[in-house]
Amino acid sequence: MNGAQDLGGMQAFGPIHPEDPEDDVSLFHADWERRVLAMTLAMGATGKWNIDTSRAARESLPPAQYLSSSYYEIWFEGLKRLLLNTGLATAEEIEAGELKSAASPVPRVLMADQVPAALLRGGPADRPATAAARFEVGDSVQTRQMHPSTHTRLPRYCRGKRGRIIAAHGTHVFPDTNAIGLGEQPQWLYTVRFDAFELWGADTTAASVCVDCWESYLDYPNAGPD
Repeated sequence: MNGAQDLGGMQAFGPIHPEDPEDDVSLFHADWERRVLAMTLAMGATGKWNIDTSRAARESLPPAQYLSSSYYEIWFEGLKRLLLNTGLATAEEIEAGELKSAASPVPRVLMADQVPAALLRGGPADRPATAAARFEVGDSVQTRQMHPSTHTRLPRYCRGKRGRIIAAHGTHVFPDTNAIGLGEQPQWLYTVRFDAFELWGADTTAASVCVDCWESYLDYPNAGPD
């Protein structure tokens, strides 16, 4: 989707000020942020949604709200949407902070002593290949010009642009379908190198940008309309 989270190449957001090593670099700046992370991990482990669904929920926030919210405020708003969409909580329960009816059953429960192992294990997204790769390292490709209304991992700034494949990573879960309940539908995943001039024209100080692109994002140059 074309949401406020897709900031690559956009201007007028002011300078970036890297934190001084002596500044506060804590992972959390308030106790409620720790609780939001804990709740997000616990509810994600239930199996009621996947990581792509959770990303899509955060990205669906109205732009003004997204851009004016802190990192964990965005996570909390996304979590509330997921709870509502899956029927695990009602708006009244979220507002009150307490159950108003019997708890809904969930497939799994993540216990506190299981958290370190779960985080270490992660959520691998690589899957066995079921088809040969369409592209090879060194191929010139062009990304598709697309503006889906649902989740995608293809940034706006590199749509319809030409690049060259510099790595092939096997097949991985396709987030665009996984986020909206259409299944994993694994695709080949490639790293594409774009010249900065191709992306932003002459007014750039960058040399190149590398972007991981799923196979359906790509075509050969001059392949015709999608």
